[in-house]
Amino acid sequence: MVTKCVIAAAGRGTRFLPVVKSYPKELVPILSKPNIQYLIEEAIGAGITEIAIVHRHGEHSIEKYFTPDADLETYLTDNNKLEYLDSLKTIWSKAKLTFIEQPTDLPYGTGSPLLTAKNFVDNQPFLYMYGDDLTVEPTPGQFLTKMITTFSQYSPASVIAVKDVGREEISRYGSAKYMDDPKYPNRISTMLEKLPADQAPSTFGQGGRFVLSNKVINVLKNQSTSLGGELWLTDANNYLAQNDVVLTQAFEGDQDWMTTGDPLRWLESNIVMGLKEPKFHDDLIKFINSIKN
Repeated sequence: MVTKCVIAAAGRGTRFLPVVKSYPKELVPILSKPNIQYLIEEAIGAGITEIAIVHRHGEHSIEKYFTPDADLETYLTDNNKLEYLDSLKTIWSKAKLTFIEQPTDLPYGTGSPLLTAKNFVDNQPFLYMYGDDLTVEPTPGQFLTKMITTFSQYSPASVIAVKDVGREEISRYGSAKYMDDPKYPNRISTMLEKLPADQAPSTFGQGGRFVLSNKVINVLKNQSTSLGGELWLTDANNYLAQNDVVLTQAFEGDQDWMTTGDPLRWLESNIVMGLKEPKFHDDLIKFINSIKN
């Protein structure tokens, strides 16, 4: 049973400078909530009860955001506005949040938050989420639940979320190379990073959701850094794909994945989420139609 989740929030978010000079990119809002709150609600929706947020050295804004504030609650209570904190109160009642500072002696990269959280994971399978991705779905946690079910059914080393992004977009992502295996559906032999479209083995690009066994951390402990001196989770998963079993789970139907890692795609995410919100939908459509020419 998967009950733990690690969220990576230790990056610099340089594409959002200068605003992220004063607070981490994961707190940049999508509508009225910071990006990372959507991730936590998504994890809770999939049955996660313990969440570790790995943040960069000396940065405590995320922890402050998710810590109850008695003075603010008193003010909101006195002014009949306490409902503005309802979403945070739900999180506090359903999950234990742990904040872990990533050591400065670890290299940059998607593998380092996992080494930082190895004691939190404690040899158990767990969810891993990139802090600058967003899942769009009718009910938070539906897609993660599918990933966990696949992991429980086949007991692979990893389950990696993927999306069919098409030939035009695949060069921006790692693309999955699939192998025929009647025993394991959607098994890959490797994930190839950012190849030109005509060289990509498929149009299924890697998303920012993973269900991982502790085998991944054991690989990362002995893994060398890659180009740029960074420690990549993709390298560890590729090693396991050659020596164990690594599967993918595709976003499909009414479930979608978006990256919010740069200003344009952050803006696109706000528009998509705004259109899903009944109180904004009609006015937003009206506004878009008024400026489209």
